[in-house]
This record gives sequence, C-alpha cells and structure tokens, in this order.
Amino acid sequence: MASNNTLVVPQANAALQQLKYEVAQELGIQIPQDGYYGYMASRDTGAIGGHITRRLVQLAEQQLSGSARFGK
Repeated sequence: MASNNTLVVPQANAALQQLKYEVAQELGIQIPQDGYYGYMASRDTGAIGGHITRRLVQLAEQQLSGSARFGK
C-alpha cells in the first residue's frame, strides 16, 4: 500500500528533520541513530511532536502578524 504522506514542499523535509533533533536535544531525549522509533516510549515521541507543532504554530503566527501589519 502506498503512503499518502506526500510532502507539498519536499525541501522542507531537511528543515523538519533538523527541528526534530533540536527539540529532542532540548527535551533531553535521544533519537535512535538507525531511525527506528519502535523502542522509544510513546510519551517521548509525543513530546517531540507536540513541541514541534507548538514551534511551527508560533512561527506561522509571527509571519501572519508581520504580514498583516505591513500588508496594508
């Protein structure tokens, strides 16, 4: 079965990977070098995903508020 998770902007993948490692380091969570997350606790992977989402929303809000001020 093919995956439906296609990236709209493929170049963003590297930035998201970097963000994942930064957030994990900030939280003190070690990401497996082999890329297999099966041995990680769901709590840890959820914490990483939650922090990434918060940071992306914060960046989007900053961009929107900046464009709203200067777009008039």
